[in-house]
Amino acid sequence: MTNWKVPKTLTAWLLGLTIVVIGLGGLIRIYDAGESCPDWPLCFGTLGFDVSEEEQEEWWAENPEEVDSRGSGHRYSTFQIFTEWSHRFLAGAFLGPLVLLNWYLLRRNEDPGKDVRFASTLTVVLIIWQGTIGWLTVELDNLHWSVALHLSSALAFTISMFWLWLTITRAEGGVPGWLDIGRGISSRWRSRVTWLSIGAFISIFSGTFVSTTPGANLGCGVDGMPDSWPLCGGNLVDSVGDIVLQSQMIHRWLVGVMLIAMSSASYLIWKESEEDSGRILRNWIWASTGLFVTNASIGAIYVISWDMEEGFFELLSLVHLILASLTFLAMATAWIGCAITTEEVV
Repeated sequence: MTNWKVPKTLTAWLLGLTIVVIGLGGLIRIYDAGESCPDWPLCFGTLGFDVSEEEQEEWWAENPEEVDSRGSGHRYSTFQIFTEWSHRFLAGAFLGPLVLLNWYLLRRNEDPGKDVRFASTLTVVLIIWQGTIGWLTVELDNLHWSVALHLSSALAFTISMFWLWLTITRAEGGVPGWLDIGRGISSRWRSRVTWLSIGAFISIFSGTFVSTTPGANLGCGVDGMPDSWPLCGGNLVDSVGDIVLQSQMIHRWLVGVMLIAMSSASYLIWKESEEDSGRILRNWIWASTGLFVTNASIGAIYVISWDMEEGFFELLSLVHLILASLTFLAMATAWIGCAITTEEVV
């Protein structure tokens, strides 16, 4: 008899660790610490994070080919360096090796099944891909699209870890009650949930692009309500002349479309969810919509929080990132629930 206990438990812990690593990535951004370890995989040529300003200056002098986008005289605090270092340490020393160990433990079983084999292999491929993108992000000095790709890949890896956990659970002989969606409603809603998941993904990608593009946070002005929010520079709609500089306005349009789509989906699923099996999918869609609406409000508060002396209240940016990630993960989980019910997952 196949023993699933150890790999299933390890998969659950890895899923939790992945979310922590994503949260640390958001912390790095709000403390402007993305380039605080300019080399990879080391940090100013060391394995540690306690690098003084004098030591940083020496490293820059020894590596004239390296450039900090904030200027040659910019120096980082120990805390800033620690956030980047801890992000790399958890991902490189724990997450990556444990994913490989989990793959080995599952493959050691006599017949784990094709779903478990595929899901476990996918987690290995994605963690290697994620490490490569992390290196690229450092090499490109946290260029906006590389950071957005890094986060997107992290979310894809998170979903793959959840899928692996679910395939192990199914191999044990069941599906969790909170994901046991009825076949009929799954067939009717699977395509709609797919598009909602894609929309949530595009929203978070565009939001990451805004937060990592210099000046994009100011793209709609800092004049408070109503000129900076809900309007953008005093306009509800404006022509797009520069996609990068006007990325905040584009992000808002995408969020507005998603608000309409998710609100409509919440109403329609409520009308269809009289049967018990439909209530599970309804709850997932309602939860996703609630998270999305709350997060849109957080985004609005962030825009109008700007102060002449303090700038934006950056802690809201971290909350914004976490809620956006949770919205996508909730919708993607609902999609997986629909897919496994109709037996369309590989």
